[in-house]
Order: sequence, then C-alpha cells, then structure tokens
Amino acid sequence: MNKPDNKELIFIPLPSGIGNVIPMVETAKTLANHHRSLSITVLITTLTSISVPELAAYTENLFAAASEPSQRIKFIDLSKQDGYDSSAETDPGMLESLFIETQKPLVRSVVAELTRSTQVVGFVVDMFCTAMMDVADEFGVPSYVYYASGAAYLGLLFHFQALRDENGVDPTDFANDSVTEFSVPSFLQSVPATSLPEVLVLKDWAPLLLDHTKRTREAKGIIVNSFTELESHALKALSTDSKIPPFYPVGPVIRFSSLCGTTEFADVSKWLDAQPLSSVVFLCFGSMGSFREAQLKEIACALDHSGVRFLWSLRKSPPDTCSNPRDFLPSEFFDRTVERGKVTGWVPQPNVLAHPAIGGFVSHCGWNSILESIWFGVPVATWPVYSEQHLNAFQLVKELGLAVEIKLDYKSYFYRELSDEECVVRGEVIEGGIRCLMEQGSEIRKRVKDLSEKSKMAILKGGSSYSFMDRFINDVIENCT
Repeated sequence: MNKPDNKELIFIPLPSGIGNVIPMVETAKTLANHHRSLSITVLITTLTSISVPELAAYTENLFAAASEPSQRIKFIDLSKQDGYDSSAETDPGMLESLFIETQKPLVRSVVAELTRSTQVVGFVVDMFCTAMMDVADEFGVPSYVYYASGAAYLGLLFHFQALRDENGVDPTDFANDSVTEFSVPSFLQSVPATSLPEVLVLKDWAPLLLDHTKRTREAKGIIVNSFTELESHALKALSTDSKIPPFYPVGPVIRFSSLCGTTEFADVSKWLDAQPLSSVVFLCFGSMGSFREAQLKEIACALDHSGVRFLWSLRKSPPDTCSNPRDFLPSEFFDRTVERGKVTGWVPQPNVLAHPAIGGFVSHCGWNSILESIWFGVPVATWPVYSEQHLNAFQLVKELGLAVEIKLDYKSYFYRELSDEECVVRGEVIEGGIRCLMEQGSEIRKRVKDLSEKSKMAILKGGSSYSFMDRFINDVIENCT
C-alpha cells in the first residue's frame, strides 16, 4: 500500500501553561510555512481547573484563524470531547499528569482518523506531555519533544536525572542548602543550590519533572526555543552527549499579542508615547507572578525614591486580590509619581517591550520574557519568583552577563508557607537594582543590544535557527521513510 504524499506532524501542547502553549503553537505555524509538503495538526486540550484567561483568549483566536481554507495548520479542540473531572485532585503537577493520561484515547482516535488520508510522520509533544509518546509508539511513528525553556536548564535536568537514577542523589535534599555548588556540563559556572529551580527541590514536583526528563531521552529529537548565539556553550555540551537526542534550537519565538487594541492598553500606549527614549523601567512578573501587600509597598517605595519613570503591571496575590491599586498602596506614592509613573493591570508584554520609551525591564525571568527582552534589546533586572526562574536569573547574571541582579535567591511563598519577613525584598535593594539597570551606556546594555541583532539574524534565511528548522524538517522526513 502506497503512503500518501502529504505528510502530517501532530503537535500536543501542555493543557494549562500559557508560557508553554504559545511558543509551541507559534513554532508549529513557522514549520507549516517553512515546508510546503508538511501539514500540522495541533491538538488543544484545556484543563479548566487551572485555566488562564489569556490562554483561553489565545486558543479562541487560534480556532477562528484556522477556519480559513488556505491554512496548512489546523487545530482540534479536544476539550469539547472529554468529560474529565479535575475536582478531586489539587496538586497541579499531578493533575496535569493524570489529565494527559485521560486524553490518550481521544488523541488515538483523532490520529487514527488522520491516517486515512495523510501520512503521520511524527508527534511533537510538550516537555510535560511525554506520556503521549506511548500513542506515537502505537502508530509506529517517532516522537519529538518541544522544550519551551532554555537549553542550559534542560542540560541541568538531564544531569540531575542521571544523578538520581545512577547515583541515588535526591535533589530535594538541597531545598534549604545555601552552600553546595554543582558542576553541570551545560553551564560554565558552578550552579549554587540556591539557584536550582524550585520545582526541582520540592518533593511533590521533583519526581514528575525528572521522570519527564528521563522519558525525553527516548525522543528522536528535541526542539528548543533558543538560539545558538545565546546558549552556545549549553548547546555544544548537549550535542556531545551521546545519551541525549539531537537538539534543534529554532528560537527565539516571539509573538505580539492580539489583545493590544484594548482600551486599557491604548491608554498605556498613549502614555508611553509621551515619554523620552529609553527612559521608562517596565515592571512585570508574568502570568502567575503576584505579590502580597507588604512586598507591593516596598516596590512602590523603591519606585518613589528612585526618581525613574516607570510602568508597573501590578498583580496582587489572592485571595485578597484587589483591582484598584489605590486601595492598598499609599496615596502619597501616586501623588509624588503622577508625572513620571503609571500603574496598570495586565498588559501585552511584547508590545510594551517593543516601545522605544522602554529602557529597562524588572522581570521574573520566565524564559519567554528573557527572549522577548533580548529580541527588543531591553536589559533585565532579575527577580525570579517560581518554577525554573531562579536558574534563568543565574544564567543571565552570572553565566552570560546580560542582566542586573535585584535578587537571585528570592524565596517565594508560591510553593511554600513563608512569612512576609522571610520573603519580602526591601525597597532599598529594589531601588539599587533599578538605578543600575537604567544606567545608559553600560556594558550590559551594549551586550543586550548586540545580542538583539543576532537574535533577529538567527531566524532569517541562512541564520542559525532557520538552518536548524530546515534540519529538523529533513530529519522528520528521513525518519519516516
């Protein structure tokens, strides 16, 4: 029986993480445009119990755009086909793992239908959806893992997964260690225990994370949202390890928000238009980054005393979230900064960073935020909050010299119970970081500007990421013959 001429890749993003879903889907779009004989089907699942409003809006737009007949990428909404009840499970990591297992029959059914008219040549699964590799195996097609974070971080996970499985090392033993340092092949500098990802040192998360990492070794290849010029050492170290699949750095994947036409952002954009070039520091801590009232007051104090122009995208921690900052920040803060500052709610981060008035970025150091700051040539002051952000901050400041430190070892109450005294960063520390960040003509600013140009060249024809995209497509076609 002859194989169909048209070839199809199946993409399976994480059901709940906006920072994972968007770069993976945008990469799928680029792949579909890169090779005329390759089509892509993206299977969208939604875990409603931990849904994010921005993610819901993004997926709705996907389904609307994909209705155009000219598209060679299509999206199938599996959430309308399942009846999964997530109410009994409260741990997010376990919840996602159980949910992915329940989606296997739906994925199996969709892929079986696709094979009637097309040649399925592989699965591309999110780094937390490695269980779907079982379904790929059933159809006899290779699996590839999409990694939404940096290559150096994945190298660290491979290192600790090997330590666990070969030497019995438990990374959770280092949860409160402030002394130990680790020699990790994907890093030039020794990595201190205080910079290990929070998810790697927590007993509820570490086994899941390292199990996914172990399964990733079975993949035919790993797509990573990074580029050679940014992580040359990490990518070289990984490429020389025979126990790790081939890497395809295809980033940076940058997407402007389609929600920039909102009334609130129009007001922000108008305010930015009135500010001098590179004069505004932008504070934003990601889709899940929020602080208690005590910390917000310290940030306000720092902004007040710094004298710097600022745009602050503010989120207050639940359960006492309040939409009006004037209800919990001192009125004199607003009075003294009215001419040079603006406090707002959610804003489309890439669109803000693209504005020429932005001269610095106080960030939680999520990987997408790092790539966006580099793309737009905006230096970062690091304030990691959760997940792998502590390691990202260490990489930026100590490994690459691309950022200013506010706090590298910030202890967040995101995963554990901590008092304000244990986790609040004082205003004078924040102020010092902001002043250093906004220094014009600094070496860090020059390095970021230089890397910004390189990031844009990487995705153009002949660039490093463009070439790895070609290599990935060629390898996919070769692996299915």
